[in-house]
Amino acid sequence: MGRRWVDMKRFACGDVVPGCSTSFTCRTDDEILAEVARHAADAHGLEAVPDDVVEAVKAKIVTV
Repeated sequence: MGRRWVDMKRFACGDVVPGCSTSFTCRTDDEILAEVARHAADAHGLEAVPDDVVEAVKAKIVTV
């Protein structure tokens, strides 16, 4: 049996927040969004991620 590859998703915060060097690699978009929400609170002081930011993040998630 050959090795089965799993597509991963990647998001770089700097694609939405200039100057931020944090990036995330997860299995799903939902996992990325959960990590981004934690990061937004911890690093950027956002208690909740606004809908327009969520949409910007979704637009920048790539499959790796």
